[in-house]
Amino acid sequence: MRPTETDVDDHLRRAADRTLTEMDAIITGILTGRSRRLWAGTFWGGTEQEIIGYADIAQPRPRGRSVEWFAVGLASQKNRYSLYVNVADEGRYLSRMYAERLGRVKVGAAAIAFEDVDSFDRDALTEMLRHVDRLTPP
Repeated sequence: MRPTETDVDDHLRRAADRTLTEMDAIITGILTGRSRRLWAGTFWGGTEQEIIGYADIAQPRPRGRSVEWFAVGLASQKNRYSLYVNVADEGRYLSRMYAERLGRVKVGAAAIAFEDVDSFDRDALTEMLRHVDRLTPP
């Protein structure tokens, strides 16, 4: 996956998707002033994806050097949406730390699958995103 030159607002207008638009507003409202770029390409598992990435980070890799990535990512999948939270606190992914409080979602290591924006407990989502904001460099 690589960042693209595609304008995120144009991408959201083309998608005309309430959940993507509302989630983007929630994320950008908390990660104010952070990068916001559309990433595209082959993702884990070999699928072609487009992900809105927020707050550029250097993601450490177990073997080799760190890679350019995003702290939070938002994507529309075939039958659901995904929120990627690539930030850990004391070795534990924030998505796992907040899993029990996030609402009607399915939490993996760094990925949260959900049906729509209303699947989330907004207070818990906001708290998790503020935690991301505190842990990532401006």
